[in-house]
Amino acid sequence: GIVVVDEAYADFATGSSAIRLIKKYPNLVILRTFSKAWGLAAARVGMAFADPFIISLLDKVKYPYNISSPAANEILQKLKQDPSTVDQSVREIIDQREWLREQLGVKPCVKTVYPSEGNFLLVKVIDARTMYQYLSDRHIIVRDRSKQPLCDNCLRITVGTAEENQRLLDALEAFSQPDSAGQHPNDTQTTEN
Repeated sequence: GIVVVDEAYADFATGSSAIRLIKKYPNLVILRTFSKAWGLAAARVGMAFADPFIISLLDKVKYPYNISSPAANEILQKLKQDPSTVDQSVREIIDQREWLREQLGVKPCVKTVYPSEGNFLLVKVIDARTMYQYLSDRHIIVRDRSKQPLCDNCLRITVGTAEENQRLLDALEAFSQPDSAGQHPNDTQTTEN
């Protein structure tokens, strides 16, 4: 059988790539993407690394023109850039991720910030649905992952720029503060008939 390793977030991880194992395990396929570290999510372009025999099989089943011309041009322009620009971008995201992890960890509305080696954090909060709506109302986009197994009351927060991350933290601070009536945004209110 074929073993597939998804390395979409490998550029943000501390471990080494499994690409070096392809010679030893010819049934291994490593998947990468230009979406994360390269900042080309709209291009929707990925790549596979594998033994030449596996690549020949993949070539037989792929569409003849599986990458649009604009996406191909965008990728080529990015590849022509100095590789240190991508490395610098990855370092900045990692630095912001670690800073954001620490800052989130002391917020009263946050229960747990799970370890991450991606460009996002999974955060267990007191009330994910209410917090999601509160942030959405302020044009701060996060993902409610509560319906995923073992992710009850969890939000997925993509690491942004320093300014975006500070805006998120400011909103969470406001979320945790009572209003003039002493109510918190996460307090549920019931009405009696």
